[in-house]
Amino acid sequence: MIQDTLSNPPDSQYRWLEQQGEAFGAPGMEPRWTSSVKDAVGTAYSASSRIWYTVSHGIVNELYHPTIDHPQTRDVELLITDGSSFVHEEKRDLIHDFEYIHPDALGVRYFNRDREGRYQLVKEIICDPHHSVLLMHVRIEAGPNGSEEFLNSLKIYVLCAPHMDGGGSGNSARAVDVAGLKVLLAWKNRWTLALSSDCGFSRVSCGFVGYSDGWRDLTDNFYMDWQFGSATGGNLALTGELNLHGSREFTLGIGIGDSFHSALSKTMSSLSQPFPQHAARFLEQWQRAASPQVLAAKSGDDGKLMQTSHNILLAHEDKTYSGAFVASASIPWGQAKGDDDLGGYHLVWTRDMVQTASALLACGRVDTARRALVYLACTQRPDGSFAQNFWIDGRPYWTGVQLDEVAFPLILTWRIWKLGGLGNWDVFPFVERAAGFLVSHAPITHQERWEENSGYSPSTLAAVIGGLICAAEIARDHQAVELAEFLEQYADWIELHLEDWTVTNDGVLHPDIKRHYMRIRPPESGNAIMREGPGTEKIRLNNRPPGTRSEFEAREIIDGGFLELVRYGIRRADDPLMIDTLKVVDSVIKRDLPQGPGWLRYNWDGYGEGEGGEPFRGYGQGRVWPLLTGERAHYELAAGQDVSNLIKTYEGFATAGNMLPEQVWDQADLPGDRLKFGGPGGSACPLVWAHAEYLKLLRSAVDGRVFDRIEPVYRRYGRSHSAHEHARSLHHSRAHEHLIEMFSLRRPIQTITPNTTLRVLDSKRFVLVWSDNGWHTTNSTQSRSLGSSGFSADVLPCQRELPATLSLTLYWPEENRWLGHNHDLRIEEMAE
Repeated sequence: MIQDTLSNPPDSQYRWLEQQGEAFGAPGMEPRWTSSVKDAVGTAYSASSRIWYTVSHGIVNELYHPTIDHPQTRDVELLITDGSSFVHEEKRDLIHDFEYIHPDALGVRYFNRDREGRYQLVKEIICDPHHSVLLMHVRIEAGPNGSEEFLNSLKIYVLCAPHMDGGGSGNSARAVDVAGLKVLLAWKNRWTLALSSDCGFSRVSCGFVGYSDGWRDLTDNFYMDWQFGSATGGNLALTGELNLHGSREFTLGIGIGDSFHSALSKTMSSLSQPFPQHAARFLEQWQRAASPQVLAAKSGDDGKLMQTSHNILLAHEDKTYSGAFVASASIPWGQAKGDDDLGGYHLVWTRDMVQTASALLACGRVDTARRALVYLACTQRPDGSFAQNFWIDGRPYWTGVQLDEVAFPLILTWRIWKLGGLGNWDVFPFVERAAGFLVSHAPITHQERWEENSGYSPSTLAAVIGGLICAAEIARDHQAVELAEFLEQYADWIELHLEDWTVTNDGVLHPDIKRHYMRIRPPESGNAIMREGPGTEKIRLNNRPPGTRSEFEAREIIDGGFLELVRYGIRRADDPLMIDTLKVVDSVIKRDLPQGPGWLRYNWDGYGEGEGGEPFRGYGQGRVWPLLTGERAHYELAAGQDVSNLIKTYEGFATAGNMLPEQVWDQADLPGDRLKFGGPGGSACPLVWAHAEYLKLLRSAVDGRVFDRIEPVYRRYGRSHSAHEHARSLHHSRAHEHLIEMFSLRRPIQTITPNTTLRVLDSKRFVLVWSDNGWHTTNSTQSRSLGSSGFSADVLPCQRELPATLSLTLYWPEENRWLGHNHDLRIEEMAE
């Protein structure tokens, strides 16, 4: 009903301005988004102002409403002409200087200067503190080469590109008279945008981009000839000539609502109040969100990036779906993407969101972190997992399954619990289900943290171990002692095999180092992996350019994910295997930049610009990620090193607006593409994860220990020194009672060592039927229930002359069904 009303607005209700009728050129050029490299992201601190804005190149880019995952514009800029000799487009023709209106708030000020020094525009951009309206106050000033006569000759136009309801196609617009003022309306589906000014417009027009838009009109003869009253069903541009009447200041308002009346009334109401009053209230609200000044002591910039990072994290929380934090209010390489790329980074990734919530804990914001955790509980799937990423209303976007994204909420729950921040919420069902999913699927993940490959990943397994131990502590606190012990033993089993599954003993990346961690070891196609090996299994890398190699041996690919083992307390920083792997990392994926050292995600990564700076179009070349400098700094801190220089390097990656990019350009300058050596690339900027890592690094430096370290994990695993021995040789010295090997039909093993308990797992109640003497005698063991973790049955074979065989099969009594075949496991000593 709403859609029908907007498509056919009632003529009797509004004073529509027909002017020159319907614009020509429908449907316009194919729509595109805009640059993802933002100078700032802003919003009011108040939850009632449900609008966000991004800015870059001196202008407003996307406006998001009513939620932070819902863009409604491409950009909003000014056109300036003297009516006879030039037309200047703000984003292309003027020189831009950026600053925040106040360090405490996400309101911005631009100084956009004429290259000949004749004039400048001083723009202040905020959101109405109480309503969903963007406010842009503009002051026109003479430059050093300007004059009053020159300023009097200027005409100013606003040019707005609506991308309503998340897309540039299918937009419609009309001009309307509201109380004697010309106003522009654009709409699609249920959403409407109103554009107006406190000084009014002398002329307005609705046009199709590339054909009848205001830029094309003005560049033809420096005059606004077209005054089309409507444009229907296309990629549109709205144009309004500011009716300055000799004034040098004006305020633009853009309000978005779910009806014509909603958009119009909130816009006109906001413009009726003087801009300084809005600005004062906007600042007052943000000053309530005090930044953690104690962290500034360890910064290298007197806390500037810390303050912005803190606010950026807060700004990326939605105001309708409380606790939902998106990864970035940006669309990577947006200038090359159209309506078919619906997601961008304005989606929820559980991993990124837990990083955000953990950083807010580091800033002392326990209540905010709890909101995030409650939101995650509301989006947890029935099986205990989470979608790879999702819209803030919980609808899945991509379909991958990542075990770290199931483990991280368990770690966050434990942290908030230890701080006494859970309030009246009983988290046990939430924790128990997530832990059950990990038990059912670990150690093999469908995707690791780079969302590309399946297998055994050091970074994923670090999170899984940490999550299981955290879940065990919570289970024990809820008197679920049997479950707690089971989860601890499952974590012990994974920790026991970490090096078996993730280390190559015949490396090829460094001439002097044969044994090191790999990025990922693919899942076995035959026998389950039980021992270290050369790592010659093949993995296929995504995003590789056409005609280039995409298949590699696992040992040929390395990343820094193994450092998570130190971060969470599973391995010591001075473990020789850690040190050797770092040597490989630094020889393969370290890059020297003007700011200092940076690291790639992994070698042969294809997610980034092309060699010549071309936007990523499904392939490219991975670039340096600043957050990886933060991860390295955390490792160095754990190793007892001074990290002040790495903190300064990290800060050096920030833009003028203190935005930390996902990637930075790591080649020589390409001025034509605006790519500078060490400057932001075309992917997401800001990346909220990068800001979260920075805040946690400052907290770690203040505390003198890694903030993310999980104390029960560190006590259980991390205080022993491996002395480059295999972890199994230390297993008995770590307070574990005895060795347990896990068996499931999803991952059947073929071998166990003597005196090892075999634990058989399944999702349904079963009877384990087994023999350790060739079926001369038969034993039956009833499985026990472990809730969401399924059912388990233990077998400890008798000591016999080796090698021996343990044979087993399963019977499911509730289905009166047998497995139908046997599994034979060799019992033999481990080969060193």
